[in-house]
Amino acid sequence: MKNILLITAKEFQSYFNSSIAYIFMTVFLVLTHWLFFRGFFLFNQATLRPFFALLPWVFLFFVPAITMRLWAEERKLGTMEVLMTLPLKDYEVVLGKFFAAYGLLILTVVLSFPLVIVVATFGDPDSGQLWGGFLGAILLGGAYLSLGLFVSSLSENQIVAFILGVALSFLLLILGESFVLLAAPGWVAPLLEYLGLHTHFESIGRGVLDSRDVIYYLSVMVFFLFLNVRSVESRKWK
Repeated sequence: MKNILLITAKEFQSYFNSSIAYIFMTVFLVLTHWLFFRGFFLFNQATLRPFFALLPWVFLFFVPAITMRLWAEERKLGTMEVLMTLPLKDYEVVLGKFFAAYGLLILTVVLSFPLVIVVATFGDPDSGQLWGGFLGAILLGGAYLSLGLFVSSLSENQIVAFILGVALSFLLLILGESFVLLAAPGWVAPLLEYLGLHTHFESIGRGVLDSRDVIYYLSVMVFFLFLNVRSVESRKWK
């Protein structure tokens, strides 16, 4: 556990030692706030639903931008070999990188909290939907991060890692959408609906916390983090 915390602290600090964290948070907050306020006064409804509806699609591009460098840059610079020779277990390095990126994402989402104050000033929003939306955003972001981290371990090219991360995240996001379910055979549709990232996000966003949704997101994170560990192990043997 100590090694994981050390790697997490080192990776998290590296975001702020460069301009990555500041650029990511600034662009994310400016874009989401602008899109939200663009329609807030137009529809005259005191709700954060439009904001939460944007997040799966904004995350689709912003999260792979964080993860694309985590392994790809290590391999390109040749520092991955050095990192793997240290007295660290593969899963410790993977979890350290994941928790650092997750910390940055959670911090960015928390910085969106002033929107709650704005909405509460103009109306009486449903607190269940508010907290459900933020929880869903954090869980969805974790799923995107685990997938993007795994993809980054497959290529030393950051652009390739970014494109693959976006493509695979998009595929998982739309699996449960109605147009996909209508085109799928009847016996496959329930499985696709369950596997869709967006389906569970909408469920939590309604303010109803179902343990099945939480377990789903945690399972996605564990699955891709496991694949990441296996990917790192295979490259060590090569």
